[in-house]
Amino acid sequence: MQLTPVIALHMGTALAALAIGPIALWARKGAVQRPRLHRAAGYLWVVLMVVTAISALFIRDYQLPNIGGYTPIHLLVPFTLFSLCGAFWYLSRKNIVGHRKTMQQLYFGACVVAGAFTLLPGRYLGQLVWGQWLAAYLPA
Repeated sequence: MQLTPVIALHMGTALAALAIGPIALWARKGAVQRPRLHRAAGYLWVVLMVVTAISALFIRDYQLPNIGGYTPIHLLVPFTLFSLCGAFWYLSRKNIVGHRKTMQQLYFGACVVAGAFTLLPGRYLGQLVWGQWLAAYLPA
């Protein structure tokens, strides 16, 4: 596998979502609330997650166990899209607790856990990080 434009887009939006997610979550915590920052970072995070999820549909891996090139990690695509819809549904019902829990779970599941799975040695990003980048800096 090689770094294609779709993979670069997917990685870029995923990494940006990983970085911006905590800002959106933090802006509504603690004694000082930052609703404008929360809303701006939150909407940006949602757009990044939608692009990440949709771009994943165009990335296929025929080496790992798959169905038509879709591996088990692709199950995060519907999970992400349905969770985002659910989070906004909670907001429309003024259920802030449901919105918060959904967004926290989505951040953890789709950004942190999925990110960890992409770093496994058999996956493209795992091979890139462990096999090429770190190997270049480790003594032989």
